[in-house]
Amino acid sequence: MGEEIVLSKDSTAEELAPIALALNDLLVIPVTMRSKNKKGVRVEQGEVIDYEYTGPILERALEENRVIRTTPLIGRYARIPVIVTPIRNRKGEVIAALGVVDLIGTLDLGAVFADFPRVLEQIRSHPRYPPDKK
Repeated sequence: MGEEIVLSKDSTAEELAPIALALNDLLVIPVTMRSKNKKGVRVEQGEVIDYEYTGPILERALEENRVIRTTPLIGRYARIPVIVTPIRNRKGEVIAALGVVDLIGTLDLGAVFADFPRVLEQIRSHPRYPPDKK
């Protein structure tokens, strides 16, 4: 591998791996990535698990050239919410796709925020600590 990273529709899994690994390190969630013409990588817990990876939502994002938020029914991440986005060249043509597990999609927001008004009121009604100096 050279000293620089160049993305193209023909980038190999090995060429995509540093980007996927960096994103996995940053977000601490599974990352998948592939170029338009070659299979890609699946990264979990800081290591490349698969150098021949593709998935139905990656392929769909490549075909439709748009961001897709969904829960796949098949594949490695079946029944897990994911977000996949196309990576485009300067002309707007899709050259690769990048996917992550959708953490927000996995949360039951109703349950997360059900107690929010009560907690907020408790914080507001609590005496200041340390007390204001006079």
